[in-house]
Amino acid sequence: MPEIPFARDPVDVTPEWLTAVLRQLGHEVTVASIEANSVGTGQVAHCERFEVSYADWDGRAPASFVGKFRSLDELSRRTGSSGTYQREVNFYRHIRPTVGIRTPHAHWLDLDEATGDFIVLMEDMAPAEQGDQMRGATTEEATAALDQVARLHAPRWGDNTLERFDFLVRPGDEVTRVRRYERLWAGFLERYGDQLSDEMLTVGHGFAPLYATYSRPYPGTRCITHGDYRLDNMLIGSGAGSGGDSNDAKQVAVVDWQTVGIGAAAQDVSYFLGAGLLPEARRTHERTLVERYHATLEAGGVLDYSLDQLWDDYRWYSYAGFVMAVTASMVVIRTDRGDEMFMTMASRHARQAIDLEAQPLLEAAR
Repeated sequence: MPEIPFARDPVDVTPEWLTAVLRQLGHEVTVASIEANSVGTGQVAHCERFEVSYADWDGRAPASFVGKFRSLDELSRRTGSSGTYQREVNFYRHIRPTVGIRTPHAHWLDLDEATGDFIVLMEDMAPAEQGDQMRGATTEEATAALDQVARLHAPRWGDNTLERFDFLVRPGDEVTRVRRYERLWAGFLERYGDQLSDEMLTVGHGFAPLYATYSRPYPGTRCITHGDYRLDNMLIGSGAGSGGDSNDAKQVAVVDWQTVGIGAAAQDVSYFLGAGLLPEARRTHERTLVERYHATLEAGGVLDYSLDQLWDDYRWYSYAGFVMAVTASMVVIRTDRGDEMFMTMASRHARQAIDLEAQPLLEAAR
């Protein structure tokens, strides 16, 4: 097989390149032309949809693909190249085949270890639509999303062999983590201070001295976590995609595996519900949804994690989305939609932490 050159950017996906890739994947095709258009709202990487015309077609090769590449923005690219892009590729290589969550199928993966540049050429799941963080989820969508994340968590629950994957382990000591958060919190206040409500400021200032406690390694049983489990990283409305149960009432497939790691299952759950549901809907439905998630986890074979412990962990990690809003907003390209999203996350998670009385929980653990 001839060596296929690295496609670092969308312009590198030419008819000749895609023909070579598809032939190596077992398709007897010749690509005649490609039409490329940007898709998605990601700020750390860049995605394009490639619609393909074939001169010779085997009746099996897809008519379109979605390619994910390094960001076009220098700041976001530096952030992604520090380990983020590597995690995405290695998730598909090493973890995806062992878990049950629905994702697009990755047709082609390549990674430059020296620069962190990457490509994931994946299944195009249109007409499924990207979730909208600002609009919020319906309870049906939230139920489907929690069913899917349980299928991520359960299969590798308490699996100590995960430690051998360097890309899943976050380096750095506690002092470094705390100083980084303090620096980013100060920058967040400087940039967004006049947009923050009294409630958001109260939660943020109250949480800052507790960050060292909050960020300790989770002491309970750990599993694979998505790390950024929110609506913008979900495709909703299609039965396509690999993994999961095709009979789900609402179809959800999960993308953006750049923050995959090992940690507390409840972090993904609290992160999703805290901003994925509008506050009134969350207050009304969160306990039922958490119980549904717990039942799905048990159905997946996890029998050593009580509902009471899950609820305590869920309260603890109500800060997860607030932390993401503070930290991510400072290290990626700034956009109008990005600012709106980060403010939405900070506001909804601040209210979640207040509703769940999370601060006393952290204070008791200092």
